[in-house]
Amino acid sequence: MSLPVLEKKGDIMLGGLFSLHDTVVEPSLSFTSSPPPTQCSRLNFRTFRWMQTMIFAIEEVNRDGKLLPNITLGYKMYDSCSTPHQALKAAMELMGSEKGLPVEGKNLTKDACHGTVPVVIGDGGSSQSLVVAHFLGVFYVPQVSYFSSCACLSDKKKFPAFLRTMPSDLFQVDALVQLVKHFGWTWVGVIAGDDAYGRGGGNIFADEVRKLGACVAIHEIIPKNRAQAGISSIISNIQSSGAQVILVFAVEQDAAALFDEALRGGLTGIQWLASEAWSTAAVLSTPRKYHQILQGTMGFAIQRAHIPGLRDFLLQLNPTSPDAHDDPFLIPFWEEVFQCSLSVQAKGLNYEAMGKPLCSGKEDLRNITNIYSDVSQLRISYNVYKAVYAVAHALKAMRSCVKGQGPFPQQACPDAKNIQPWQLLQYTKQVQYLTSFADEVKFDENGDPAAIYDLVNWQLTPNGEMEFVTVGKFDETATTVNQNLQIQEQKILWNGNQAKVPLSVCSNICPPGTRKAIRPNFPICCHDCVACTAGEISNQTDAIECVQCLPEYWSTAERTTCIPKQIEFLSFRDAMGIALMAIAIIGSISTCIVVFIFFCHRNTPIVRANNSELSFLLLFSLTLCFLCSLTFIGQPSKWSCMLRHTAFGISFVLSISCILGKTIVVLIAFKATLPGSKIIKWFGPAQQRTIIAFCTLVQVIICTVWLVVAPPTPHQLMPRESAIIILLCDEGSQIAFALVLGYIGFLACLCLLLAFLARKLPDNFNEARLITFSMLIFCAVWVAFIPAYISSPGKYATVTEVFAMVASTYGLLGCIFAPKCYIILLRPEKNTRKQLMSKPSSGKF
Repeated sequence: MSLPVLEKKGDIMLGGLFSLHDTVVEPSLSFTSSPPPTQCSRLNFRTFRWMQTMIFAIEEVNRDGKLLPNITLGYKMYDSCSTPHQALKAAMELMGSEKGLPVEGKNLTKDACHGTVPVVIGDGGSSQSLVVAHFLGVFYVPQVSYFSSCACLSDKKKFPAFLRTMPSDLFQVDALVQLVKHFGWTWVGVIAGDDAYGRGGGNIFADEVRKLGACVAIHEIIPKNRAQAGISSIISNIQSSGAQVILVFAVEQDAAALFDEALRGGLTGIQWLASEAWSTAAVLSTPRKYHQILQGTMGFAIQRAHIPGLRDFLLQLNPTSPDAHDDPFLIPFWEEVFQCSLSVQAKGLNYEAMGKPLCSGKEDLRNITNIYSDVSQLRISYNVYKAVYAVAHALKAMRSCVKGQGPFPQQACPDAKNIQPWQLLQYTKQVQYLTSFADEVKFDENGDPAAIYDLVNWQLTPNGEMEFVTVGKFDETATTVNQNLQIQEQKILWNGNQAKVPLSVCSNICPPGTRKAIRPNFPICCHDCVACTAGEISNQTDAIECVQCLPEYWSTAERTTCIPKQIEFLSFRDAMGIALMAIAIIGSISTCIVVFIFFCHRNTPIVRANNSELSFLLLFSLTLCFLCSLTFIGQPSKWSCMLRHTAFGISFVLSISCILGKTIVVLIAFKATLPGSKIIKWFGPAQQRTIIAFCTLVQVIICTVWLVVAPPTPHQLMPRESAIIILLCDEGSQIAFALVLGYIGFLACLCLLLAFLARKLPDNFNEARLITFSMLIFCAVWVAFIPAYISSPGKYATVTEVFAMVASTYGLLGCIFAPKCYIILLRPEKNTRKQLMSKPSSGKF
């Protein structure tokens, strides 16, 4: 059975496919029953206006006469009922011959399908256009769609005859992705319709958003049967995802089902992004029940235009007009608009209204405000208008072909009296014209027009109506990518709050001083904010990693900037430095006091018996040892570094040399008392001076070579893990430093050995015993110094070194000279030759 058709004869017939109804009522069939006539339900006023716009454009071309003189355009229009199989049936009807479709059982050949129309305008939905394009493409019948935006239809290998005045979803997705990037949304959801339009656009958007570095929180599909359980699950997933920005890439009927469930589920606070299919849909913007959740919605819509005369043409429609009986869609439309019943049989359609009042047919459409008569948002209607004129310009080009200059083999021109669809397709692809609104219409190699969108924002007016406010523009033809999207942010209303841009991120923005740490098993946009470690900074939000400060800088407590490190050295102002300086000065003063005591009692036996010359030289060297420790305190410099090491080495060698001389004198003095010994003459004062001078000269030579070859220099120690710069003296030559210390150690060990051998010599005041004690203390201090020095950090290594110097010097001073001062000052009765020469008693002095 043939489908209802709206037809008007003309010299050239244009086919039209429009989804006048939203659904098809599927009957219950058995294997033996015959299929009943197709019944469509839920008349769509908007698509009915699109169909009337095509009629208006055709009549305007005919009335003008300049574009196609002496030629009239006719039309055959079918209702595809928003379903692919119904659209395919209608396409087959359009491709039938004047006598109808071929008889069932016979082949449908190319010749049989030259049919009554050489071109088809439609369909609206991408799913319908897919099946129609597959069918018409076999016969190269040009199809110009006004609303199918699926990117898949740009494939010319699959759809060679498909063109459209609606931009591809690739451009719409590009615009949406740039919108997401502009507002910094990194955690977005995608809800798509279960059709070619929704799935294709949703998948492309999700892929492009991921390339941008953002993440898709959820990606759900609205079931085509719009089952409440399935949609309710989608609402729950939106709530649990935490996403504040959700793109709904679906036709308006699927979007309405989603928002109905959102209202039932109490879902609020979402920033909805609308795909072009519903970005200006009156079916969603008109009912006040959606205003609560949809105010602030943003989406891209194709350019709108005001078509002069269209509103009057739409409103003159009336079922009592002479041509009304040939229109099978007018009576259902009229009854739906006025909610009444005309009780009219039209084209075999028996329409009975249950419980509705009767209509007279004289009702006036001007008294009704609905989507049909609203021409304030002529966007898809404008696409229909451009499609008709594109075909008209192609027909004009065919008729204007100059013989011998045609586009076909041998430069042939088409037969204007017998238009072949494949020839019209060739001309339609090359169409390029300016509309009366100065818009250029042309098709690229994929049959797509240039993409220019308006960015619309849903805003509530004071009287409670929803208004589509243009707040930006996307122009795919812009010279640079950065100029594609232009937004007037001051005009945008976000859920009634003009200034507050909604934030949609999986994790909070990481402030300066922190970095993003990806959560395991979560999308890349989900992260934790981890504070930068000491010595690292981040001075921007959402830093991926912290930046290491330069070696001489350290991070602040906030980890946002690098500041110069604190300089550390053993200073005269430090408590430790003051304490060591005081101990050293007290030691030097104590040594001077001993010198003074010895000088005042220089003629007493105890001073004379212990070689007063060596004693005074030893006291002088001990004073130097105390004073040289002061060179280790204070900021290291070139001269202080050279002085401290050489002064230390020479002063300590001089002290040990004096002690060594005193020890040898003790041993030689005992040997000299033996009968027949003449050894004393070899160790007189001159020889003693020689020994001391020689031992000291060796150290002087080592230090001189050290200073010439690789002298100690100031050095900055800048450990990465520390906030301080340690100023110290680099030894320069490790070998020279080891020789200096080794030589001191050698002399100390030699002195200890000789003193140990002389400790039991028969004498009431055995100085060798005192020297043994002093050298034991000296060696113990310096042996303990080595591990302490190595393990001490920073300036404490210098503290350890100064302490070892002072402690060992105090040991020498105390062990050697304290007993003598005790006798001189407190036991003067023992400071006699008789006492010194008498044998010791009970081990006491």
